[in-house]
Amino acid sequence: MSASTWRAWSISARNRLAWPATGPSRQLCCGGVVSRLMAIEGREGIAGLSRRSVLLGAAGATLLGASGYAFASYRAALGAARQRVTQVSELIGTPFGALEYAAAGHGDPLLMIHGTGGGFDQGLRFGQALMAQGFKIIAPSRFGYLRSDYPSDPSPARQADALAALLDHLGIERLPVAGGSAGALSAAQFALRHPDRCSALILLVPAMNLTGEDPVEFTPLQRLVVNQLLTSDVWFWLLSRATPDQLIGSLLATDPRLLRTVSQAERERARLILHEIMPVSARTRGMLNDGHYAGSPADIDLNAITTPTLIVSAEDDRFGTAGTARIIAARIAVARLIIYPTGGHIWLGRNDELADEIAAFVRGEGG
Repeated sequence: MSASTWRAWSISARNRLAWPATGPSRQLCCGGVVSRLMAIEGREGIAGLSRRSVLLGAAGATLLGASGYAFASYRAALGAARQRVTQVSELIGTPFGALEYAAAGHGDPLLMIHGTGGGFDQGLRFGQALMAQGFKIIAPSRFGYLRSDYPSDPSPARQADALAALLDHLGIERLPVAGGSAGALSAAQFALRHPDRCSALILLVPAMNLTGEDPVEFTPLQRLVVNQLLTSDVWFWLLSRATPDQLIGSLLATDPRLLRTVSQAERERARLILHEIMPVSARTRGMLNDGHYAGSPADIDLNAITTPTLIVSAEDDRFGTAGTARIIAARIAVARLIIYPTGGHIWLGRNDELADEIAAFVRGEGG
């Protein structure tokens, strides 16, 4: 159900079933229904009773029908989401359990590590413009996401080692590694722990706690709402259809007003990033893990990274990654920093430009 349809149904249903807060009509609730209808019959006769019964019945039928339609739409959306994430990925065994991945495109391989709320599907989404640049995107699902296992030690360091096992399976010795948002932690650990296998490191809107304070502070109410959204398929579906712009502003940390200033393709990309968080229930454990590691002080020596590194953020990223990006750039010896003035956490309106920058950087053409 589209957002406009959902809002129209909600308003219509409320109008049909709106009872006065006080007065005799309030008795229609619970046991007051019978006595109220008897009073109507006494004053106006059977015709009046029948007329109101029909109206009440019609309103109830409308509500039930709309609710049934909404439930059917939700079930269809959940089924489609589950089918979407089971058709193109593969599973391999690693010392850390099963690891899911997918690959798309043709050309030089590039490892794209997804952010919070993602999985291999988000990795492919992030790498779509790079496929047009002649790259083959290899996109894993990190620990606790979709079909990837959740080992006893789900740290970014162990995730980096699992990614090295994935490269062994694919027969790839060395390649560029990109990580978005919370995935930047695993990407940085990969460059640190497996430097001979990482030809270039790309950190996109990196979500790291490098100052001892979580860059994103939620109020207790905000935390409750976010936890509800990110643990419930039905709640996420409802709000992503009813209030997509608000979720783009909160969950994707991007000013929804930017949607009016970018191309149709970029607006569609934002919508897809949001809607493809479904099924939420298959990502919850990974998201909770990300919340822990992205919010805790990062246990990583960035000064020890010798791989050429590209760090990208946007000044208006509501997760505050621009400041983090500057700290990272100051600590890594060979680093190039790009801070866009706008674009938010999903670099809205910058996707093609960013793909050009990444392609030039990994091919040694960047400044």
